[in-house]
Amino acid sequence: MQKSAFRAAVAAVAFLAFAAPAAHAKGADTRIAEADLAAHIRTLSNDAFEGRAPGTEGEDRTIAYIVGEWAKAGLEAVPGSATPWLQPVPLVESEALGGTAKFKVRGRDAKLEEDGIIVSGRDASVSLEDLPALFVGYGVDAAGRPNADVRGKLAIMLMDTPPFGEAQPRYRERRQMLADAGATGVLVVATDAVPWTQLRDALGGKTVRLGGDAGAGPQVSGFISLEAADALFTRAGLDGAALREAARAADYRGVVLPVTADIETRTAVRSFASHNVVARLPGANPDGKAVLFLGHWDHLGICRPDAAADRICNGAVDNASGIAVLIEVAKRLAAGARPDRDIYFLATTAEEKGLLGARWFADHPVVPLGDITVALNLDTVAIAPRGTPVATIGRGKPAYDALVSKVAARLGRTIDDDGEADAFAQRQDGWALGAKGVTALMVGGSFSDMGLLEAFLGSDYHRPADEFSDKIPLGGAAEDADLHVALGRAFADRKRWPGE
Repeated sequence: MQKSAFRAAVAAVAFLAFAAPAAHAKGADTRIAEADLAAHIRTLSNDAFEGRAPGTEGEDRTIAYIVGEWAKAGLEAVPGSATPWLQPVPLVESEALGGTAKFKVRGRDAKLEEDGIIVSGRDASVSLEDLPALFVGYGVDAAGRPNADVRGKLAIMLMDTPPFGEAQPRYRERRQMLADAGATGVLVVATDAVPWTQLRDALGGKTVRLGGDAGAGPQVSGFISLEAADALFTRAGLDGAALREAARAADYRGVVLPVTADIETRTAVRSFASHNVVARLPGANPDGKAVLFLGHWDHLGICRPDAAADRICNGAVDNASGIAVLIEVAKRLAAGARPDRDIYFLATTAEEKGLLGARWFADHPVVPLGDITVALNLDTVAIAPRGTPVATIGRGKPAYDALVSKVAARLGRTIDDDGEADAFAQRQDGWALGAKGVTALMVGGSFSDMGLLEAFLGSDYHRPADEFSDKIPLGGAAEDADLHVALGRAFADRKRWPGE
């Protein structure tokens, strides 16, 4: 479908839904039933949606469904939007066609095992000669800033998480930080925790990034095996183990290596547009503050080769379940007494590609980020049964924690504060908003029972098996949906939550 026709179709769906008799006759205090969520999950994870990959007909169907449901609920497009209901997100897909990296130590060739280095390029063709190299350890200091002058250089960086305290950036973020600081290339020293074949497939397959200069990454990036890195360090007269140990210091500043690199890459590059979906429930007594609900609509699409019996990764739990909750929460909040504050609903694209839709929204917000008193993210909610305690990703601000606890207690929920959920802070869209100073929380039972969550991550997660069936535990998801209705009302109430 042509994009202009697609936008017209979305507008038509919204108009017809809004003009039709309201389908949300249930009162605002009616509890959300498992069947309410199941109907949405069944639709969004149907094969007709082709796994909801960005830039496909599956995206078009997904967005039309979400817009139609939100319009029926009584939400409206955000005023002033160039494309009502939609926020275009420019994306660039790259597929490595080939790449080589050759090194010299003090001007002399230093041959390494060919299978020990994988490189890919940002642009269609990249050819670099005599690129100076340095070892930057984890690439950042304890304050999360690049720890060396990497401009015009090849930075060799450790994949492992920095040992500088909690919530340190993952290697993808650190790689981007180095690119933003001017690094021409970044080679990540692989860890035994990730199989080398998996890294090779990751760079050899298709990758997606945001369009434009922001977030474009270095000209070349790749991985070097631990063995190949140590061999290169040895040829340079250095000890790899000693370098890695020194890098553990919070004030580490890197080591310039007597090494240069010649790198060539070829890449197939395709630019396209995907979309976030944004809607607003106007407040009855606004004060300039707003509540934001969000969840990602995308999944992996057609994820298996032609010969596979089941080629589609449908993403029923991840994250049709979260979108189902967003839809039902919108219906309940719009059905009763209108909250004081504006409440925004955001369905993001390309979360599976690195939180790209959320990052674009954070950089191009349709509501000022400073006005968002809280962002509540919903992702992979259909994991736990009824009665599961409530965990919070992003906890640590006393006033917010206290309100979440009070709202949960009124619904008969207990709080799980053992901190296990903190490990997932960087793996969800709220992280992109949190990086911009927005208080972003993910609240619910799915991240409370680590046994259940890890069982899902080790089985159906990101596989064709994540499709709708009666085995999906929707009891906990329904409880979490009710919790979010209550949280939305609490944070949008000027008396209960004056705001921070």
